[in-house]
Amino acid sequence: MLFLLAGTSDARELACALKQEGYPLLASVVTENAAKSLREAEIPVRVGRLTANEMLHELQERGVDMVVDASHPFAEEASKNAIAAAETAGVPYLRYERPEWRAARHPLIETVSSYQEAAEAAARRKGVVMLTTGSKTLDIFVKRLSAEPGLRLVARMLPRKDNMEKCEQLGLEQKNIVAMQGPFGKELNRALYQHYRVTTVITKESGQIGSVDEKVEAALELGLHVILISRPRIDYGHACSSVEQVIGHVRTEISGSIIR
Repeated sequence: MLFLLAGTSDARELACALKQEGYPLLASVVTENAAKSLREAEIPVRVGRLTANEMLHELQERGVDMVVDASHPFAEEASKNAIAAAETAGVPYLRYERPEWRAARHPLIETVSSYQEAAEAAARRKGVVMLTTGSKTLDIFVKRLSAEPGLRLVARMLPRKDNMEKCEQLGLEQKNIVAMQGPFGKELNRALYQHYRVTTVITKESGQIGSVDEKVEAALELGLHVILISRPRIDYGHACSSVEQVIGHVRTEISGSIIR
């Protein structure tokens, strides 16, 4: 059995391809929303975050033959837990890493290596800052920017109850919340930037699949400053950047005996 860390649209595509090849698998996701799309494709799925020890228990209990990590490029903790669990369980680990989006050199693009650096860079810019990195690290930005003179923070995130509760706990006003389900095309990004009179956009380098190009291009066309957070650097060992490469590596690593 393959244990697949999923939760994104490209991970779902990979899960379907592995199933089509005849490999039994279990997908692991964080949210019910992510689980729904996998269940619709008749992919077995478990829901909830896992520590390294909890993941190790899953691998051992289910007799997993290989871990395929197709989690989001910024799901750093999940990847590190998967690497540790696979090593302890003595099973191969393979990373599926969606291709990077490399921005052309542009005077309006400022690349940083962490959320904290992004918050500091935004504090120096002032104006209206639109945060498009989701709710997970929202507290970093609210704590640093909410009391900054001459700065308004507008946060865009998924329209989930827990996200709204988090905004309330952090004191982020409703007028500064954009609760919408992406992906967002360039025109919608442009319209939102104009509506809120944005001067700076904060985003992550989550790849073209994550629509980072649409966010950045819309911002640049309007002459907005872009703070681009680069991906965390993790030693994954062996990594693939396409579904075909993953399937080829699985064939090499795992004998046909697990196909039922």
